[in-house]
Amino acid sequence: MSELKELSTYSKDTPVGLPVVGGRAGVFVPTEQFDLANSTTIKKGAGIVGFGNPDGSLTVYFEANRFDDSSLHKWENKTRKAYDRMVMVAPTVSKAKLDAKFLEMVGYIDGAGITLKEPDRLTNWLTLSNALDTAPEAAVVLWGKK
Repeated sequence: MSELKELSTYSKDTPVGLPVVGGRAGVFVPTEQFDLANSTTIKKGAGIVGFGNPDGSLTVYFEANRFDDSSLHKWENKTRKAYDRMVMVAPTVSKAKLDAKFLEMVGYIDGAGITLKEPDRLTNWLTLSNALDTAPEAAVVLWGKK
């Protein structure tokens, strides 16, 4: 039996390159390989969005609501804030380039909303973060006109 190679969550489904306003990006949660306890970037409960780079790494933008803004309590609002910052290429310290093994893509975000393909993985992330009360009510979150 051959030895398993190190796995990566970067796949053919990972959006590649910075999306335009309204364009599609990935929604991510940290994997068990991410050192959350010692992270100086991504904090518990953060909304994390991003895209793949040609070298197989991920560029992510994140929002953890470190200033306790009440409008950013819900996970989907944090995720939307990170997405807006990314597509507007706004200056921020809430951005990182990471090895894809540290993050798992659980869905997509675009100008219309968020679609979770792996809602259980998000639930695990928010439970670990003691932030389950911030979870979305459904696997699809739409914004804008109803």
